[in-house]
Amino acid sequence: MNLQLNPHSKVDNHHVDGFLPDVLEGLKSNPKKLSSKYFYDKTGDRLFQEIMAMPEYYLTQCELDIFKNKTTDLARLVIPENEPFDLIELGAGDAMKSTFLLKHLVEKGIHFTYMPIDISGNILSILKERLSTELAELDVSALEGEYFEMLQKAALLSGRRKVILFLGSNIGNMNPEEAENFCHSLNRNLTSGDRVLVGFDLKKNPHTILNAYNDRKGITAAFNLNLLARINRELDANFELKQFQHYQTYDPISGACKSYLVSLQKQTVKIGNESISFEENELIDMEISQKFSMEKIEELRDNSGFKRIGEINDSKKWFVDAAWQVK
Repeated sequence: MNLQLNPHSKVDNHHVDGFLPDVLEGLKSNPKKLSSKYFYDKTGDRLFQEIMAMPEYYLTQCELDIFKNKTTDLARLVIPENEPFDLIELGAGDAMKSTFLLKHLVEKGIHFTYMPIDISGNILSILKERLSTELAELDVSALEGEYFEMLQKAALLSGRRKVILFLGSNIGNMNPEEAENFCHSLNRNLTSGDRVLVGFDLKKNPHTILNAYNDRKGITAAFNLNLLARINRELDANFELKQFQHYQTYDPISGACKSYLVSLQKQTVKIGNESISFEENELIDMEISQKFSMEKIEELRDNSGFKRIGEINDSKKWFVDAAWQVK
């Protein structure tokens, strides 16, 4: 369905069919694992907004620096000249950063359609309300669902050139093999001349990185634990959240910043008719937030079939938005 974002439209809020099988498969594996894509229910959306507002969470301010203060350079880097196009944002969230680019393009009279893609119908609804007020003249089609399924839908909606935004170091939520597979798939879902802008969090002082994911107020811990609460509510489970503890690690050599939940005792959790056993101190692998060197970014680009257009760094050079084009 082509969902037009206006004050009177509603974003289709379908159920995630894969939630139960994904949870059971992950918790029956060794080590246990849960997919970070399920963090984002209504409470998870709110908690992530709080995380992004934390002073320790430097990523938001770094990429915001690029979109707010280098908007003209950014537009020149990724926008096709004299040609209408579709600006597609994967994992759009509240589009806080990309709104600066959207406003710039609207003010310049550029002809484009904004297509935010997100798995969360709730966050798309919030985005709908805000954009309808701030940029009423903006042509927007919102797509709720998985990235590549929605990219295919976007291709059916129009044959115009595509510019893909994949911001916030979302690519860092994949291990290196997954990131390369993702970029290969992204390339295959686009056509020659299409462009992508990918946000990468760069390696830096390990304390700076660790503090961003292990805040003293415990907001990140609550964000991780909320997934167990969601499983309780939606999948008829009985996790005792007090029996799990957030644990964060960062390896400055590999660049892997990883979140875990630790079972504080030997216990059995019911999920519907299934029973999942935990040993004391057993871990659930919750999320990876990979940090990159410029060499690794170039390797990822070349291996997945893109060519370089350019890069824009924030003022601290802690973050980079890399612009690539399909060959």
